[in-house]
Amino acid sequence: MNKRPKGKGYIRALLLVLAIYFSYKWVNKLLHSPAFEKNPPVIKLKDTLYWNSDTPLEIEIKDDTGLKSVKAYLSDGEHEVEVNLKDFKPKTKDFIAKIEFPKIGLNKKIGLLKLTIKATDISKWNFGTGNSATAKSILKIDDQKPDLFPLISSYGITKGGAALAIFRAKDKNLKDLYIETNFGKKFYPTPFYKPGYYAVLVAWPVTQRRFSAKIVAVDKAGNISRSRLSFFLKNKKYRTSTINVKDSFINGKISDLSEDRPEKTKNLTPAQKLDFINSTYRKENNALIRKVTSRVDHNLLTNFKIQPFYPLKNGKVVGSFADHRFYKYKGKIISEAYHLGLDLASTRMADILITNPGVVVFANYNGIYGNNLIVYHGLGLYSLYGHCSNILVKKGEIVKAWQIGAKSGATGLALGDHLHFSILIQGIFVRPAEWMDSKWIHSNITDVIENAKKLIDK
Repeated sequence: MNKRPKGKGYIRALLLVLAIYFSYKWVNKLLHSPAFEKNPPVIKLKDTLYWNSDTPLEIEIKDDTGLKSVKAYLSDGEHEVEVNLKDFKPKTKDFIAKIEFPKIGLNKKIGLLKLTIKATDISKWNFGTGNSATAKSILKIDDQKPDLFPLISSYGITKGGAALAIFRAKDKNLKDLYIETNFGKKFYPTPFYKPGYYAVLVAWPVTQRRFSAKIVAVDKAGNISRSRLSFFLKNKKYRTSTINVKDSFINGKISDLSEDRPEKTKNLTPAQKLDFINSTYRKENNALIRKVTSRVDHNLLTNFKIQPFYPLKNGKVVGSFADHRFYKYKGKIISEAYHLGLDLASTRMADILITNPGVVVFANYNGIYGNNLIVYHGLGLYSLYGHCSNILVKKGEIVKAWQIGAKSGATGLALGDHLHFSILIQGIFVRPAEWMDSKWIHSNITDVIENAKKLIDK
């Protein structure tokens, strides 16, 4: 009997093992290739949505390798209709499905629809059928725009000043409510007196030539209503002044403030330091103030009794609001800035009075403002006190009317002991003179609130 050579058997076995090994490696590589990815498509669909059926509903669908098919179905409980997704192209990785209400087949009056979206990708997984995903949502049909009605407002608004408006805004699905201005600022209202009514203080920045404002109400279905607020616009010219800067000022206050930002100022010339502190650093300080003072609370407002602000007893005005100042050094205009407050001076380290009750939202050092105190009084109204020598209250502290909040000083960009006093409305500096005038407050704030209550109670 002939025996096979042992060497050939070993070779065959080795070849078989190698064939199995490389086949395994090939199959494993193939199965782990993008063509065989296992992740199903992602359909970004909430369980419940509000829908204005006149506007296409946009649903985002994503897949790692690409989509093979996307189908959408709408059902009113009795009938189901497939939605035509005419913009879909196979192999796309990101697709926005635009769901339009079918012209026939569904009853819109029911008010509720069920949306079903099914998506399959181009993966070769699952024996070539790909990965699939299904998402469902209940659609609440809402084609009604929010009800808007301006009730009453201040008669006019002055450039650099403020005004109050009270209005009605009702919608069972109200999502967003704000005042839209021509200069891009949004003012947010506070609930007023009874459900469905709102009050808002608006401001006309001194740097803006024009002013216009509209109430905008948006519901969860995307319905939008707009209504213009009508004010008599009063233009006002403010002072322009030129300040001749001396070396002593740059070597003194400007150099001191430059030490706050040595990484930016150490290699600057005297003129460049002046411009940095007066322009760049001022913008940074004002940005912090805007951030702190942009918040408005949403508690129901029934009264807003504001007394005229009187922050410094026997205070003399030594710097006017909105003074457009040009800084000249060695015969050349180096920098410019608006003085967004009122400077008041009396005696050294005089008591600074917080005339109206509120809550302290800032009590810290703030660059050109030095030791800086800011108090919130409600309805988006803030009072600011700068250059303080000492601050006697803490952030978060509730202060009473006529409480001493700080002492006047010369911290920050100040040459002598005085108080820099500002009023802000949702981050916008406004004329302090209005809020120091009992007649203006009575006509533009108190009377408007009381008359609004009478109209609402009718």
